[in-house]
Amino acid sequence: MSTAIAHEIKVADEVWIAAALLQKENPQQTDFSVDEIVERARRERLHEPLRPGVYIHAQMHCVANRPPNPGRYRMLFETAPGRRRLFRPGDPYDQRREGSKIIPKPDDIPEHYRLLLNWYTEWSKSQPAKEGRFEALFKLFGSGRDLWADEHADHYVNRLREGWE
Repeated sequence: MSTAIAHEIKVADEVWIAAALLQKENPQQTDFSVDEIVERARRERLHEPLRPGVYIHAQMHCVANRPPNPGRYRMLFETAPGRRRLFRPGDPYDQRREGSKIIPKPDDIPEHYRLLLNWYTEWSKSQPAKEGRFEALFKLFGSGRDLWADEHADHYVNRLREGWE
């Protein structure tokens, strides 16, 4: 579905459309390389020529779980270095991106891509957000603090060492 459009599309929206098309057309694939997203944007021809900002938006500006620099969008999620998928509500993200754009506004994208917004709503509900690489470990932080709440650390160590020679 290639078409050049008359109005200017935002780079972030162009990246989201490319990622959404990849995700929709490849439901068995969990994520995509930044280069695959950029190449899909090139094939869609939403802007001619492809703007250099498409790469940096897919790499950094649109990625929810990366520090904002300066873009704050939450349109993509980094699953591994260089790998992205669409962001889902419930995914962990850098808190400095709170309240930022997750999907394009319907009026900001060509009409024939607006069906992707409906597809995304269903897709994001059917695909539960998975924890990132470290979120499960962070949830464990402090979970054992009550185990030795009644015993001072020095007393505990001394008790363990009783009988040592």
